[in-house]
Amino acid sequence: MTSAIVFPGMGPCDFRDVAKFMLVNPYARELLGAASDALDYDLFDHYRDSASDYSEYAQVAFLVNCLALARWAERALDLRPDLIAGPSFGGKAAAVHSGALDFAAAVRLTAQLSRIETEYFAREQRGVVTMSFVRTPEERLAELLAELDEAGEWYEISCYVDTDFWMLSLHEGRTDWLAQRLRAVGALPLYVMDPPLHASTFRPLRERVEAELFGSLDLTDPDVPVIADQDGTVRDTAAGVRAMLLDGIHRPVRWPSVVETFQRFGVRTVHVCGPDRLWGRVGATTRNFETTIVDPRRALRPVRRAAVAA
Repeated sequence: MTSAIVFPGMGPCDFRDVAKFMLVNPYARELLGAASDALDYDLFDHYRDSASDYSEYAQVAFLVNCLALARWAERALDLRPDLIAGPSFGGKAAAVHSGALDFAAAVRLTAQLSRIETEYFAREQRGVVTMSFVRTPEERLAELLAELDEAGEWYEISCYVDTDFWMLSLHEGRTDWLAQRLRAVGALPLYVMDPPLHASTFRPLRERVEAELFGSLDLTDPDVPVIADQDGTVRDTAAGVRAMLLDGIHRPVRWPSVVETFQRFGVRTVHVCGPDRLWGRVGATTRNFETTIVDPRRALRPVRRAAVAA
């Protein structure tokens, strides 16, 4: 039976929900120590004291936890993936777990990219955020976007999550209006991501990141093929994974395209490895695959001896 690992995109994650896992799980402890060494600071302490859901420390900790959970699943659940995907932020974990990118290099990349993004959006494109919402069929979405067009407002769809689930980048001053309009038509606004990503107007950011960070980044051909979240194509070379990571800055996530690729390769089971409230629960995933959420809570449960011995 063909199986896949999915590393989730990053959403708000309370430190208290993962702290015990990071200190108790042996894979998390090992990666936490390696990440702290790569960064020259204590990641756990900085993450604990961080006030932002998307701080540099929160982002690196999310990477650590996703990879630790995948390693735990391979040992405890005898998971052997045939394909790997990582929508949005999950692309970094996918690159590491596939064998294409060294863990320490990924940690430094994540931290440096966070700093560059923070500076870029503070100076170059201030006040832009990405808002997620659900229960919005395509025709209803088109009506809302037409209203933004009529008002002369800029926007871009940053994530095509499902047939009624979207993430839209727009100016922060329009988020209250959008939330009100969504509720008025029976839709459900979820959360606002700052900094934003996955929009063509961020192309200058992509070019800066490529020049400053990717010139010295060493990637190799992955041991397990990675499915690009922008278009569902199979990336089995270092160049392909590199392009996927860079394209994530200015190209939208198209999760249904990843689902179609999984189906074409006969994927039956999907393990979502990471603190996840979206990608393992959205209908596009659960309708089509036997889906298992591998999160810190699951990894902290006692595992049967037979499973561990396997």
